[in-house]
Parts: sequence; C-alpha cells; structure tokens
Amino acid sequence: MNTMVAAVTGWAGGRVSVSDKVMFEIYREADYARQYRVVYFTELDEHNKENEISRAMAGEHFIDGFIPDRCKDEAKQLLGEIVGRLNRGEAIAAAEVQRRLRERGLLAD
Repeated sequence: MNTMVAAVTGWAGGRVSVSDKVMFEIYREADYARQYRVVYFTELDEHNKENEISRAMAGEHFIDGFIPDRCKDEAKQLLGEIVGRLNRGEAIAAAEVQRRLRERGLLAD
C-alpha cells in the first residue's frame, strides 16, 4: 500500500498516524510569475481549502510529503527558506530537498 494513501486512509501500520503529521507540497505556480509556493494541505480550513488545492493542482509539482507534527515549525522554516531560494533562481533538485528534510528528521514516512 502506498504510504501517502495509507496515511490519508488512516492505516498506520507502525508509522506516524495522519493526525501526527502535516501533508505539504511545493509547487510552481502556473501564472506568468511562475513563483514557487508551499502549501500545507492538512492545515487548510474550509474558507481557503478549495482555492489553495486548486492553485496547487494547476501548478507544476516539485515535491510533496509529510512532516511530523512535533517538529513542524522547524520543517516549515526550512521549506520556506528553500522556496525563497528557488524563487531567487537557485537550482535545487527535489531529491536535495528530501535529503535535507530526512537528515534533520523532518520528513515523516
């Protein structure tokens, strides 16, 4: 079973449960500016959920995953820095982002 599907459906199988992690995606906007953005899907509320999901779906996927709730502030800070670097034109591979998150224990399985 796919880890993302398992987490969303609630099957934990010894892993962190969906309530203990935050699902995120970094994507590149489809509009003229083509800016990178990060969205934290599991933190969206009813008034902005549909709009944010639509924006992400229209954009170009870069990376997604889950960050543990216990260290989400640190992970959000790192992801924000990475998005800033990407928007300044720095070439960063998705695998590098994933490696940096894993090294710091900021990427949930």
